[in-house]
This record gives sequence, structure tokens and C-alpha cells, in this order.
Amino acid sequence: MGEGDENLKLFGYKKIPIRTYLFYILSVLSLGSFRLLCHWKVDWLLYFRARKSSLEDADYILVIDEHQTESVREVRTLRNENGMAMPRADGLMDTVKGMRFGHMSLGLLHDIADENECGLNSDELAYRKATFGPNLIDVKLRPIWLLLFKEAISPFYIFQVFSVTVWFIDGYVYYAGVIVAISVISIVIDVCQIRSQEKKLRAMVHSTEMVNVIRNGGEIHNVSSMHLVPGDVLVIPRHGCVLPCDVALLNGTVIVSEAMLTGESVPVTKVAVSVHDSERSIHFDLETHAKHVLFCGTNVLQTRYYAGHHVKAVVLRTAFSTLKGQLVRSIMYPKPIDFRFTRDLFKFVGFLSCLACVGFVFTIVVMSLRGAEVGTIVIRALDIITIVVPPALPAAMSIGIIAANLRLRKKHIFCISPSVINTCGATNVVCFDKTGTLTEDGLDFHRARALMKRSMGKLPLFTPETATLEGGTHGELIKAIACCHSLTRIDGVLTGDPLDLILFEQTRWSLTEGADGMAEDENYDSIQPMLLRPPNLHPTYGGCTVLRQFPFSSSLQRMSVIVQAPHEADSAHDMTLYVKGSPEMIRSLCHPETIPMDFDDVIAGYARHGFRIIAVAKADVELTYAKAHKVPREEVEHDLELLGVIVLENRIKPETTGVIEQLTKADIRSIMVTGDNLLTATSVARESLILNPTKKVYALEHTHEKDEHGRTELVLRLEFDPTEGGGGGGHMNGGNGNGSIGGNMGIRLLGSKSGKDVERASSPVASIAARYQMIITGPTFAVLTHEYPELLDLLVCSCAVFARMSPDQKQALIHHLQAIDYTVVMCGDGANDCAALKAAHAGISLSEAEASIAAPFTSRTANIACVPAVIAEGRAALVTSFGVFQYMAGYSMTQFMTVLFLYTMPTNLVDLQFLYIDFFLITMVAMCFGSTHPCRKLSMQAPPTRLLSLPTIISVFGQLAIIFIVQTVVFFWTEQQIWYPGFIQEEGNDETPSYEGTALFIVTGFQYMTLAVAYSKGAPFRKGLLSNKLMCGCLGLTFFVHLAISIFTDNVVSDWVHAGLSLKPIPTGSVLVLLAFAAVSAIVGLVFEKIIVAKVYEHVRRTRRAARARRDPSLASTAFERLLLQSGDSPSWVYTAAADPPASPTAAADAAAMTSSMDTVIVEPFSLQEGIANPQTVVEEKA
Repeated sequence: MGEGDENLKLFGYKKIPIRTYLFYILSVLSLGSFRLLCHWKVDWLLYFRARKSSLEDADYILVIDEHQTESVREVRTLRNENGMAMPRADGLMDTVKGMRFGHMSLGLLHDIADENECGLNSDELAYRKATFGPNLIDVKLRPIWLLLFKEAISPFYIFQVFSVTVWFIDGYVYYAGVIVAISVISIVIDVCQIRSQEKKLRAMVHSTEMVNVIRNGGEIHNVSSMHLVPGDVLVIPRHGCVLPCDVALLNGTVIVSEAMLTGESVPVTKVAVSVHDSERSIHFDLETHAKHVLFCGTNVLQTRYYAGHHVKAVVLRTAFSTLKGQLVRSIMYPKPIDFRFTRDLFKFVGFLSCLACVGFVFTIVVMSLRGAEVGTIVIRALDIITIVVPPALPAAMSIGIIAANLRLRKKHIFCISPSVINTCGATNVVCFDKTGTLTEDGLDFHRARALMKRSMGKLPLFTPETATLEGGTHGELIKAIACCHSLTRIDGVLTGDPLDLILFEQTRWSLTEGADGMAEDENYDSIQPMLLRPPNLHPTYGGCTVLRQFPFSSSLQRMSVIVQAPHEADSAHDMTLYVKGSPEMIRSLCHPETIPMDFDDVIAGYARHGFRIIAVAKADVELTYAKAHKVPREEVEHDLELLGVIVLENRIKPETTGVIEQLTKADIRSIMVTGDNLLTATSVARESLILNPTKKVYALEHTHEKDEHGRTELVLRLEFDPTEGGGGGGHMNGGNGNGSIGGNMGIRLLGSKSGKDVERASSPVASIAARYQMIITGPTFAVLTHEYPELLDLLVCSCAVFARMSPDQKQALIHHLQAIDYTVVMCGDGANDCAALKAAHAGISLSEAEASIAAPFTSRTANIACVPAVIAEGRAALVTSFGVFQYMAGYSMTQFMTVLFLYTMPTNLVDLQFLYIDFFLITMVAMCFGSTHPCRKLSMQAPPTRLLSLPTIISVFGQLAIIFIVQTVVFFWTEQQIWYPGFIQEEGNDETPSYEGTALFIVTGFQYMTLAVAYSKGAPFRKGLLSNKLMCGCLGLTFFVHLAISIFTDNVVSDWVHAGLSLKPIPTGSVLVLLAFAAVSAIVGLVFEKIIVAKVYEHVRRTRRAARARRDPSLASTAFERLLLQSGDSPSWVYTAAADPPASPTAAADAAAMTSSMDTVIVEPFSLQEGIANPQTVVEEKA
């Protein structure tokens, strides 16, 4: 099932009564354990209760989303009141109540003005209410007891319940009580956080208000917004409101603020669907027709229409189907984080569980042979499981994340998903938006250049630059700038796009609404016009009235207005069309005779210096007033006369260059993803050092021509060559002299001096990094996506600038980077970046708009300095998690060895010894691991992300081998001493104090401290251990306390402590020997970890890995490394791939064949008129 960007797999299951009865019996007999397992394993739940069936016969539906998350939903049936009796094959009668959804050939709004004039009738309203439900984005506040219950039945807490149960039975009540207290506090904190987030989200989205809607023959009804359904005709109040649903504007003009959804604070003008659009047989598309659509949650600032007439809109989508609802849904159900570290953690816990089973069996065998009681055997065997798999492990693993989150908050960086912090530590590419992120939000007017007409037959010339907009040769350009905008007055304040505001203020014209106080019905049968007047110092240019506005469209790259200037004495036309937009678009619409010869050079010169350029043009149009309000823009926006260009400056933020340089030194790629012009984006990328000045830069473009395979021809341009000071400007002659390479391959190379620039590299690169960089635009990216998908992986590995990218393309780029094993951080200001922020492994929003709640991180400091801070904290948290894991694993295995040694006697550590070790030696120290701050500078070396990598395994098992050898020596050395009297077990006491236990207790105490020091890693990701004063103090305290317990005897305090810990008195000389054993263990362990593992082995491993990758690129560890090794010294892979014929387009058929065995429901975009699904789907319900 595909719905928008969602892909769901649906499987039907039919309930089997006998299986259901057995399921409940097993659940009762197992005291709920079986039901709990089925809760964790959804497929078991279905297997034990139902069998697979078609969707038509199903009682349950198994839903698998795009993240492979499974959920089960019970089928509910809605029945009509009246049905029709139909005979069955066996002669019996069934009451069939069916609804047919048929595909209708509707236009964008097929006769919508007529069909919606009277609104819905009562029958249709009831039907749609049953189909679509209430118009309510209902974020339900789940009961506290339910939240507590769901938290408590997670596998982690269930294992803790099992552990503390064993401990309580065994009389180990102190630590069990501590674990219970920690677990309860943790559950309460988690529930409070969930509850708080639900309340915040509910407060943000939950709103109902009374609205006016047209129904039942044109009557206006005042109803609650929750009763709106698709197809309702909504009356929009004149003085604004907050839209309760997605609607299409039927008449008038509406100014809305879409900040809630896009983060963009600039008001947007929405226009009604014109008659011309209604006549087209095209399907509704949100992006294409966004200028007609008002989205749920947006704030209507002002409406305009005929005097005495209502502004009407038809409801398109309601509740969670709206754009706002989809955003809320993405927040409620975020994308699962697929992080290798987490997967490895579960694998290692599985390994520990297997080891625990071995210990379980060993304990049973040993104690059975010694004739122990059955109850004691069971308790001791279960106790082994709680030792090998420490219940405190998950809590300990979050220590680094909690500490990093607290440090980020102090830097005004707030995280709503702390688990993402560890993921940030693995970041190797950061995507940046440009405007508002790398550069300042505001634009400054820089220069204007008008055109000076020349004699007949000669092309016009650009006038010299001017820093002010004054009269003379700039008069017509000034008038166009003063008229062509979307500004309006709201409560007397001029409001609109900042760019329009800047330019309008430069002209010093004034804006009033209304035509000299004339009544609207005197001369105008239309909306109240806008009047623009020049200042006194421009008396030669009269005022003008804006009659029609064609709003800015990103796909069209322009906006335009139709104005009337009745006071112009020399007016030879009725009306004038003024157009402004991107230079390339305006040039394509202008008459060639109005374009200066040096137009391209002037535009390129400004763009290379980072300026934003706007071209302005006009056309004289012969239109009546009525036609001016109905004519489609395509009929008037052609054969324009270029008036000049406006140059604006978009300054880079002071922090930008330093941050990019810091990321580059840390071997983290920086990519610019922007909707701005390619030349402007390239200039900013050079200035901010995203484009490396030492590397060649190639621009990949496309033409409108086709190659021999029918694919769009690509053009490869050498944009910059550091060895030549820049790129060339002409076609390269490659063998056949026609500007193409290798025959008719569909690729042309521009701007190079010789064919050697694009020769395939003869040998792999010395390091895994691209030798060149590429730049591309959104349209070309779309061509590659659809026609050259085999090039995308190599492109995203080497491309540094993606310009003219739409929000969907930004999101697609993030997915492509993730597909080749990049860990991606996206940083944007919230405007058009929401999809990419959600798609990335971690999104950092520089805006506090509501949409940014979907990004895990929000920085209150609106610059990219937060990016290295987040990455540094992520690296520190990741290294801390590694260290804590190794420490906890080493601790559990060390204690496991000690207990197994003592079980052979048989005896065990007493409860206070366990408490002393578990709480004082382990828990206190583990809590301090996260207090080590990250290094100030990002290291070029990336932190490890594989928990089960060979270095980690060697480290853990190497330390355990050292500990095992020392414990073995201590155990048997103790039994060989002269003062050793032998072990005599006290009757009925399986924890009889022993000299072996005392000796092991003394030595292992120092071994635990050694593990803490060994796994508290410092540079290059964290500061040194000595910088962590809390941990140093804690280690110092534990060291001196344990040393005192070991050495001091023959005094009241030591006797009391020894009695409490059940320690046997060992002669001082032997204690010193035991301390020597501990010292040897510590020295060998630290040397092994700090030198052998950290230095020697890592150096050998990296050297061998790099050499192996150079010999065979397929052996590189990640997909992007393999691609970089294949990319060579130049993008020759572009024309090489283009020479090959395209793959047969059978992917869709293959995909269909793969899913032919399961029922599939396809949901296409619904039409505006029907508001329901288009495909021909029949749903029958039988009573």
C-alpha cells in the first residue's frame, strides 16, 4: 500500500477459535509469560491465534511499515443501515452492504465553482463523516497507568524483575532494593517525559473552533471545525483565522502565514483557482498547485474579494490527512534509528546470555555432585544469570548520553531525542542549507544596473552601477520594482517577503489599498486594487494600480503583476506587465533584441562574488479590465523587454567559514543543499570553504537534447581548475572535434584544455577521499534520478553543492547518502528543510518554529557553531558508551569467574561483599564515566561504531584473560600457604567465609578499578582522565578504602568491617603478596590496553586495511569508501556510464511480481471534488 511517501505492507489473518482458546490457556498457565512473549513478538501473536488469509476475509491485519516495524490491527466493520439481499451459492441469502470507490476523469477542480455553490447535502455529509471521521488531530493523552504498564513490560525491566526476585529470595536485599529504586525512578522519569511531550504536542495541535460552512442548498451554518469533511465549502473570515483543515481557494485572494509548517515567517499570497485551470484535465498536486491551497494550521492574515461577497474554499483533507497532520504523525512516530552500535550491543547481550546458560548448567552439575539441596541449586544457578548479564547495563549505557545532553543544554542546544546523540558521534557528512544557515537571513541592496536603449538594430547596453534607485535612466526599472511585489498592509504595517520590502523601501514609493477612495463598484468589478505612488522627487512617474498578481512560483522562478497607470500622459497602452525573477528565466522570456551582448558575463561576474541577482522585465499588454483578471500568465509572460538587474548581497555569517574548516580538518564532508541559484551557491561555497580551493570543480548539467539511447544529454563543465586559476569557457575537442567525448555518448565536456582531465585514473587514490568536487542543480539531479540512477552513488560521493533543490529533492539526497553508509547530519533554519531534517540521522534546526519539533536538536544560537559542538558531544558520548560497556562486561565476567571459583568449594561471596562490589566499586565509578568532557577540537580520526569489532573483542577478552590468570594464581596460591587451614563448610550455610574468597575479594577489587582506568579513554575524542575530577575523586576514594580494608587489621574499626564483609584474617605479609598480584594485574592490563590494543594493533590494522583497499576497492569497509576508491582523479565515470545503454525498465514489474503473493491496496491522491480515493476499489461488507 503506498500513500504519499509511505509504503506499507498489509497481510490478512483469519482468526481460528481453537488456536485462540489454546492461546489464552497457555497465557494463564504461564502466569502471563507466554502472553508477554507474544507482545514482544507480534508474529507469534498471530501464529498462535490465526492463519494467513486474504484481506477480504481477514479479522486481523499485520501492518509492516517502511522501517520494518510490525503492528497488528483488528478489522472493524462499518455497516450501512439498509442493505440488499443477495443469493449465495448454497442458496442462502446474504445482506450485502457495499461502497464503490470509482476513478473519475476529473480536472483539477472539475466544475468546482458550480458544484460547490450550494455545499453538501445531509446524506452526502453523513456518508463522508462515516468515511473520514472527525476533523481532529487528536493527540490522545494516554492514562498514566497505561504508560507505567507499557514501560514496565519492556524486556529490560522484565529482566530486572527476574533479577531482583532471585536476589530477594536469596536474601540479597540491599542491592536488590537499590536496583528497584533506580528502576522505579527511571520508569517515573520516562513516563513524565512521555506525558510532558504528549501534552506539549497536544497543546500545539489540538484546536477546535466554530466556523461558517455552506451546506444544504447554500445555507450558511455555524458548526464546530471538528465536523468538517472533504467537500465542505468553508467561508473564510475577512479578518483572518487559523485554518482547521487543508482547503482550496475558490474565489478571492488570501494572505497567510505558513510559519507553523515551513518555518518561513514571510506571508504568502494564495489565489483562487481560475477558470482556465478548471478546464484542464490534470490531477491535483500539492506542489504544483500550492498557490491555490491553504494548509491546516496556517494563519490567515487577510482576505480580499468583491464587496459584500464571501471568500470561499473547499475542504480537501481533514485530521491526520492534512499537511499538519502528517507532520504531527511524523513526530509521534519517528523513524527508528538504525545504528550499528545498538545492534552490536544486543548481539553481545545475546552472547552473554549464552555464556550465562553455560554457567547455569555448570552450577547445576557442580552443586548436584556435591549433594546440595534442589532449592539452593536453582537459586545459585539463576544467580549466575544475573551476574553474567548485569541488570544495570542498559542504565549504565545511558550515562554518556545524559551527561552530553546536559552539556549541550548549557550551550543552548536542546535535544528532544537523546538517543540520537550517540549517532552524531559517527557523523561523516553534514548537509547545510544556505540562506539563514550559512548566510544571514536578510539581504542588503547592493547595486542596480538598468538598460540604455540604443539606435535601431543595436543591442542595449548596461548602464554603470548605481547604489541608489533614482530617476533618469533608471526610471522604468524603479517603477517595475515598486510595482512587482507581493507586499500588503496588515493593520497598517507593510508586510511581505523581506526581499520585496528591501527593494520597495529603496524606491521610496508609497503603498495604499483602494483607488483614490472610489467605490469598488464604480469602475472596478473586482477586488479592491492596490495603489502605488512615487515620492515627490519622482514627479515624472505617476502612480499606478495593481490589478492582478501572479505569485512567485519556485518551478517558474518568477512573479509578475499587471498594472494600470491611467495618469501617464504618454501611455500608448492600457496596461503593463512587470516581471521579476531569476536571470536565466527572465532571459528566456525576453525578446532577444532587448538582451545586452554581455548579459551572461555580467550575471556570472556578480554570481561568482556571491551576490544574488534578480532580473526585471516588462511588456505592454492590451487587455480589458475583466480579461486582466482571468488571463493565464502564460499568455502574457512572453516577448518581454529587459529593464535591468538588481544585485543583492547575502552575507556569510561570521562563524560559517571557521566551522566548515574545522569539519574539513576532522575529515567530515560538508555539503550545501539550497534552493538558490547555482552560481550564487557556488560562490558562497567557495567563500565558506565547502569547495576546496585545491581541488578541481566540475559542474554537471543537462540539455534538452537526447542521446542515441533516448536519454537526456548531460554536460560536464570544468568550473574551476586550481592549476590554471579557473575553468575554461569553451567546448573541449575530444578526438572528433565536435565537443563530445568518445562518440555519441550523451556527455560533453566544457572548459578543459586537454583530454587528460577526464582520463580514468590508472591507480587507486592514496587516501579514501575524492580528488575533485562537483556541483549540480535540482533539475539535473532529477534527470539523473530518473534516467541515470547508476550515477547517483558516485555523484553524491563527490558533489559538494546541490543548488535549486526542492524540499523533496533534499530529502532524496539524504536518503541517497544514507544508502551508501554515510551517517548524515542535516542543519537548516526550518524553511523548506523539514523533510530533510526528519530524514537525516540527526537534524539540527536553527529555528524554533513549530516544525522544528521534528528535528532532534534545536539551537537557540542561529549559526552553525552548534554543529561541531553536537558532533563533539556525540563522539564523547559514543566513546563513553563503549567504555562503560567494556567496563560493565569486564566487571560481570570478572565476578562470574570469582563466583565459579567459589562454587567449586562450595561457597560464595556474602551479600555485603556483593553490595560493596556492585554499588561501591562499580556503580559509583560507572556513574562518573560521562563526566569527561569532549576534546576542544574534532579529531580527523573517527570514533569506533562497531561494538563487536576485532579491537573491542580483543580488548575485552584480553583483559578477561589477564584477570582469569591472576585469579587462578591467587586461588591456588592461597590454598598452598602454610597458614591456610583448609575449607570447612558450615552446616546449612552455602556462603561460608573462606580464605580463597577473601583473597579473591582483595585482588578483584583492584581489578575492577583497573578496568575503569583502562576503559576511561581520553584523546582524541575526550579529554584525559585527570580532567574528570569527579571520576578521579571516586577512583581515589575506592582505592584508599579498599586498600585500608585489605591492609588494616587488629583494630576495632577494621574488625567490625571484616566481620560485616565476612573476611577471613590473612597475615600481613600474604596481604602484601596479594597486593603485588593486583599490581601486576593492573600494570599488565593497562599496558595491554593503552599500548598493545590502542597503538600497535590499531596501527597494524589500519595499515593493512588501507593497503588491502588500495589493492582491491571492494574490500573497503563502507560503500562510500568503495565508491570513492573507484571514482578516480576525474568524473570520467559520467561519460563512461552514459556510453552504456540504459537498463531495461522492468524494476516495477519485478517489484510487482515479488509482491504478487500478498494482497495489495493502492491509494492514489484523491481528487479535490470527491475528496476520496481515486482507484477502482470495491469494499463489500457482509452481514
